[in-house]
Amino acid sequence: MRILAIGPRLYLGDIWLTLMREGHEVRVHAEEYDDRAFAGWLDPVPDWRAQLDWVGRDGIIVFERIGRGAIQDELRAQGYRVIGGSAFGDRLEEERALGQQVLRDAGLQVAEARSFPDAAAARAWLRDNPGRFVLKHDAVGRTTFVGEHPRGLDVDFMLARTERDQAAADADDPRRVLLMERLSGVEVGIGAYFDGQDFLRPACIDFEHKRFFDGERGEMTGEMGTLASYEGSEPLFEATLARVAPVLRRASHVGYVNLNLMVDERGVWPLEFTCRFGNPGFAVLAAMQRDGWGDLFDRMASKGGRGGAGTFPTVPGWSVCLVLTIPPFPAHHERCAPEEDAPVFFLREPAGEELRYYHPVDVRREGRQILAMRRSGNPMIVTGTGPTVEAARAAAMRRAENVLIPEIRWRRDIGERFLAGDRDRLRMLGWLDGPRVDPVRLRFPGDRAAGTVPA
Repeated sequence: MRILAIGPRLYLGDIWLTLMREGHEVRVHAEEYDDRAFAGWLDPVPDWRAQLDWVGRDGIIVFERIGRGAIQDELRAQGYRVIGGSAFGDRLEEERALGQQVLRDAGLQVAEARSFPDAAAARAWLRDNPGRFVLKHDAVGRTTFVGEHPRGLDVDFMLARTERDQAAADADDPRRVLLMERLSGVEVGIGAYFDGQDFLRPACIDFEHKRFFDGERGEMTGEMGTLASYEGSEPLFEATLARVAPVLRRASHVGYVNLNLMVDERGVWPLEFTCRFGNPGFAVLAAMQRDGWGDLFDRMASKGGRGGAGTFPTVPGWSVCLVLTIPPFPAHHERCAPEEDAPVFFLREPAGEELRYYHPVDVRREGRQILAMRRSGNPMIVTGTGPTVEAARAAAMRRAENVLIPEIRWRRDIGERFLAGDRDRLRMLGWLDGPRVDPVRLRFPGDRAAGTVPA
C-alpha cells in the first residue's frame, strides 16, 4: 500500500519507519522541514501535492496535525482516502467554547466555563470574580495553566503574560481564552479511531502524566508518560465519547479522537478534545495494536475495515510509555548547532521484536550513531506492556534504563497514582471493572485538578 504522510515536522517518523518495515511504500513531507531531522532514515519530498498521482485513490494520505482539516475535507471530496481529522475536528480542539457546547448538546454535564475575546477581558472579569480557575487557550500551542491561588492571583499573572504576548503578536493569531471551573478527581482519557461513520472498537482508556517531575510537580509539558489499555474502557466510552459520534459523522471526520475527563462522586466531567494523533500517545497505543499501523489505517479509511465490522485486534493488558528528554525540554530552541545534538547510546542494542518498544521522535543519524536533536530535547519514547500495570511499568523502566544520553531525564512514577488510588476510586464509582472497594477504607493520595493539555 502507498502512504503519503504530511506533518509540521517528522515527530511521527517512528510510524513511517514502522510502515516501511511492514512492507508499505511511504513518502513523507514536513511543512517546517529541518534537513537534519530523521536524516539517515527518511528522505522527505518537498511538495506533497506533487505526490497525489503517486499515492492515488487506493493509497492513504495521513495528516499529523490539526489546522489542515479543510484540506483533508477537500481531498476526500476528490475521492482520496485521507486520515487525520476534518475542519470540524480542528474547531473542536482549537475553539474551547465550541467543544464545550458540543458536549453539552450531547447531553453531557460540563464544568462551568467562561470564554473571553482576549486575555485583557479575562483579567478584568477575574478581578471581580476571584477564585481558583484553569486557564486554557484557543491557540493550541499554548500550555494550559491550573491555578492554585484561592483568589486567582497566579492565573492573573499568567493572563498578564498572555496579554503582553498578544499585544506583540499578529492580530490574526487566536486570542480567545477560557477560564474553567477547577475540578478535582480522577483524570482519565477515552480515545478511539473514527472511520468517517463510527468509532472503531475497542476504545482506549488512558491516564496521562503532564507535569515535568515525579509526583505531578513542576511545569506542564506536552506529556511525560502515559498508562493505557484497550480493556475496561466501555463504561466511560459509552457515557461520553460515543455520544459525539453523530456530529463527527456529519463532518466526515476520519482520525483519532480523545476526550479528556475528570471523574468524581458527582459523575463524569468531559474537559477537552484532542482530534489528532498524539505524541507520545501513538507509542503507547502501538504497543497494543496487534496488526500494525498499515492494517489499522486501511480499516479507518475503509469505513469499518476489511471484514472487521468496525473492530481491530488488540493485545490484552496494559501499556506504559515513558518520554525520555534532555535540555531544553520542555522549552524549544529553533536554532541549535549540529554539534549540540547529543549522542544516543544503548547498553544493549535493541534488535528484532525489541525494536518496536523504542520510538525515536526528534533525532537524526550520522553513520550508525543516533543523535538527539537539541532543538526540542525530545529524542525518544520507550514502552512496556504486560498483563498488569506493575508488569508494564517494569518493562518500560527496564527499556528506559537501557538508553544513555548525556543529561537524560524521565519520570519514574508513570502509573503509580493509578495503583495508589485512582483504580480503586474508579471501581468504587462503577467506571472500571474489578473487585468493589469499601469507600470507608479508601484513601485518596490527592486529587488532580482539571486542565491538562492534548498530546
